[in-house]
Amino acid sequence: MTREQRLVLAIAILASFVAFLDGSVVTVALPAIKEDLGGGLATQQWVVDAYLITLGGLILVAGSLSDLYGRIKVIRWGLIGFGVASVLCAVAPTPEFLVVARALQGIAGAMLVPSSLAMIMSSFRDVAQAKAIGAWTAWTSAAFIAGPLVGGIFVDLLSWRLVFAINVVPIAITLWLLVRLGHTDVRKEGVRIDFLGAVLATIGIGAPVFALIEQGNLGWQNPAIWATMAVGILSFAAFLWRQHTIRDPMMPLSLFHVRNFSWGNVATTFIYAGISLGNFALMVFLQETGGYPATLAGLALMPVEIILILLSSYIGGLGGKYGPRLFMTVGPLVMGIGFIVLLTITPDVNYLTQVLPGVVLFGLGLAITVAPLTSAILGSIDPSQSGIGSAINNAVARVAGLVAIAFLGVITITGLDPAGFRRAMITTAALFILGGVVSFIGIRNPIKQRADAAHE
Repeated sequence: MTREQRLVLAIAILASFVAFLDGSVVTVALPAIKEDLGGGLATQQWVVDAYLITLGGLILVAGSLSDLYGRIKVIRWGLIGFGVASVLCAVAPTPEFLVVARALQGIAGAMLVPSSLAMIMSSFRDVAQAKAIGAWTAWTSAAFIAGPLVGGIFVDLLSWRLVFAINVVPIAITLWLLVRLGHTDVRKEGVRIDFLGAVLATIGIGAPVFALIEQGNLGWQNPAIWATMAVGILSFAAFLWRQHTIRDPMMPLSLFHVRNFSWGNVATTFIYAGISLGNFALMVFLQETGGYPATLAGLALMPVEIILILLSSYIGGLGGKYGPRLFMTVGPLVMGIGFIVLLTITPDVNYLTQVLPGVVLFGLGLAITVAPLTSAILGSIDPSQSGIGSAINNAVARVAGLVAIAFLGVITITGLDPAGFRRAMITTAALFILGGVVSFIGIRNPIKQRADAAHE
């Protein structure tokens, strides 16, 4: 790699690292937050989902902003905004204040991921691009998995409030690297921001999530629940209609005519719903039922982080060479088997015999899946559309995660007691297996795609 490519890759990894780390670091702090600020399972769900709602709802707008103002400028705004919102989370006096601050973090986080990945797509080509995506995937996925460990150390030794200060160092380093890169932003002419579309998307995502989380407290018969659900569904339908009719859509629906892009996003929905649901349920169960300290609960997923760092870049290269279909089929199936193994967990929780085997399988499957998945989706579209393509795929992943967590009360029925935990593990395994089946049916390797086109 050239000096410029190394800087681009480092900036892309660190900027996304911040967003992914904060997306998961809070999970292990939920019991401590509940004990300090009050609230039950619904509050815990909202602390996670408030971040994901604004992240998922506005990530498409961020793609438009990067086209209008330039990727580097948008990344810089996102980093500064994320730092300010993190301080607000750390000083939150009430659950409501924390939820609002988390929503602000999501707004800033939406500016980071698509722009950073688009920088990789524009700076690397062919197998080098696949390897760069593999490295990006390894570190950002490791951030998502390492979050509970780092958060657990802070919760046990210091305070849950300092969990939100973890990202200060990577933010500062990334801002410094942006200065060293010295790039001039490239802006597109005639780009408009679809603010109405942004509002419709956010309501369309947020309102159903509110209904799913609060139905456990109010019941489906309550007008606040069914009316909110109806408003959300209608708003999302209006958003899709608007994307079909306006001149400069945030989410060009034509991208979904590309086979690997459309099927890859369907697979993303199942896979990332499983990742969010499984990790959330495991972290809370280990602490509240298994009696694990926050640090040990975070350490439970450390093998996943190690496997990702060791294998993701290598597997990304293999995916670039042989095509993504096999990897996207086998990887989710291995993850599903891992969560089936976790069904052996009992309330006294023996880590070596009940947790570790399933976690290792989950990590191996995740390493096999994530880099080929990203390459399949973004490699199937024109590089000039990589920013919006990345934004769409990340929006799909985050929305899938927040909906899965919102459904947690419906899935477990009785909460995360042993019976509810088993239901969560079975659902997670089913989601992964569906992701593998979808990939096998829908994904085509690049050579196969060209052959199909020749026959047509």
